[in-house]
Amino acid sequence: MSRSSRFLGFGDHAPARKVENQEIETRLGLEPGWIEQRTGIRSRFWATDQDTLSSLAAHAGDMALANSGLDRGEIGLLLLATSTPDHLLPPSAPLVAHRLGLGRAGAVDLTGACAGFIYALMFADGFTRLHGKATLVIAANILSRRINPVERASAVLFADAAGAVVIAPCEEPDRGILGSALASDGSRYGLIQIPAGGSNTPFHGGIDLGQTRMTIANGREVFAKAVEMMSRCSQDALSAARMGSQDIDRFVPHQANVRIFDVVGRNLGIADQAIVKTIAEYGNSSAATIPLSLSLSHRAQPFRPGEKVLLAAAGAGLTGGALIIGI
Repeated sequence: MSRSSRFLGFGDHAPARKVENQEIETRLGLEPGWIEQRTGIRSRFWATDQDTLSSLAAHAGDMALANSGLDRGEIGLLLLATSTPDHLLPPSAPLVAHRLGLGRAGAVDLTGACAGFIYALMFADGFTRLHGKATLVIAANILSRRINPVERASAVLFADAAGAVVIAPCEEPDRGILGSALASDGSRYGLIQIPAGGSNTPFHGGIDLGQTRMTIANGREVFAKAVEMMSRCSQDALSAARMGSQDIDRFVPHQANVRIFDVVGRNLGIADQAIVKTIAEYGNSSAATIPLSLSLSHRAQPFRPGEKVLLAAAGAGLTGGALIIGI
């Protein structure tokens, strides 16, 4: 069993269609600047008719694999974190693995909403250390097809994108996951949801179209709960790693709302310049925001060996978590 895992490759992909705030503000009758003032978002990317969830995921995965320098035969597992698979059945991950030429590697979807990449990365780390094989972790979503266009709370936020990382076995104990913390609060299960489509309310006749779209019941409560969960998990992960916020070189939060992660950063005592922010251009693509941000940050300023990175997310369920990563 390997002592740790290390990041070897990063990838990202967004659809071609860029949607500026003005288009949404005009449709919803909002005054110019309303969206950016409340969310920090100026634009986002939405899928075209030709895009599928598996195609977005494959693009990001292909970039991460090329960036890693590994032969594709060395990948033992693909984990796909998504809330918007191509189909309810079968899972999308085997199709993505096929498109990427990963041979007989294992492949499975994980549904963890906005925290999905955090959980997928933890599972990937365990597999990689136990089996000594590299893992490709992709998070991807096409949320534009799940937005309720007349519900302001969700219509202004969500985007489509994919991000990916490759991790491989490593014997250096200061690399890979150095500290972690997970949390859930099922008492707030219905705060963010798509009511229909599961086994409780299947897609049969008589379903209101609105039930097939995302709804946010109480935006203020979502804000407060996300701040609390991300702050607490981050503090617990730092404690598990025996580190303080001053040891963190980059903080890569889930890009839910700029005000959320700015408050979390202040709660933790992390300098604003250490917070990786991609929400202004890319919006909120749920689980995809963290790997997307990792890839974009690495391209802008490559990670240096020894850097310590904090990842944190919270979302529907409610479920959340934080990881301290040694690069």
